[in-house]
Amino acid sequence: MKDTGMEVEFAAITNEAPGTITALLRTSYADLLERDPAWESEQAGWDEYDRQIFLYRDTVGACLFLTRLNGQTVGFGSWDPRPGPEYGIVGHNCILPRFRGKGLGCQQLREILRRFQLLRMKVVKVSTCDHPFFIPAQRMYVAVGFREVRRIPSTWNPNLKMIEYEKDLET
Repeated sequence: MKDTGMEVEFAAITNEAPGTITALLRTSYADLLERDPAWESEQAGWDEYDRQIFLYRDTVGACLFLTRLNGQTVGFGSWDPRPGPEYGIVGHNCILPRFRGKGLGCQQLREILRRFQLLRMKVVKVSTCDHPFFIPAQRMYVAVGFREVRRIPSTWNPNLKMIEYEKDLET
């Protein structure tokens, strides 16, 4: 992380209320939703994801942490270890807009990678969209050592492609 003189903590959702994750996602993607209304359909998925996290705190909820900067929640990271040990999947890596540009997204991603190493995952996979909004995410994945492996058509928007990345953990 860039030198901010701030204390970063990765915390479980133990004392959080349902709706926390949806609120973080809506705030993080507010600019995208405002500029491109086609993305509004994603919000139902965010609501369902939040519901699953809090309904199944010991499984789905255990694969997520909140990132706090000096005690204030600034984002969250999530992952899916179920395909392991062959590979794990990075889920959301969300930082609130006013905290971006401080290296927190990379720090979250490195924490997810650290957790995957503890699980002895061989490869980590992540995907993002080729929409201009996601250029910072694309740069972040490459900066942390992921390599682009393919681009495939989006299932919901024929004008977009999904970019898939991988990182070997066994080397």
